[in-house]
Amino acid sequence: MSDDAVNPEEVRHVAALARVDLTEEEVDRFAAQFADILEYFETLDEVPAVDREVDLVNVMRPDETRPCLDEALRNAPETEDGYFKGPNVS
Repeated sequence: MSDDAVNPEEVRHVAALARVDLTEEEVDRFAAQFADILEYFETLDEVPAVDREVDLVNVMRPDETRPCLDEALRNAPETEDGYFKGPNVS
């Protein structure tokens, strides 16, 4: 991709929208960087599509009560119905 993919005027426009002041040197540098980024996206277009659908598998374990919660509740200053009880917030 050529460096003309993003011209300096477009960089100035984006900078104005973002309310960022850029020097002329920064405008030229960002125009080149934006061109490089767009070139990387063109590389992604070359990745072949996958026709196969992947079977989804739940990798999370089921929720379960553990004894450590009971121990933590015993150390809490105040509990109610198996939960920590905090101060009232007004």
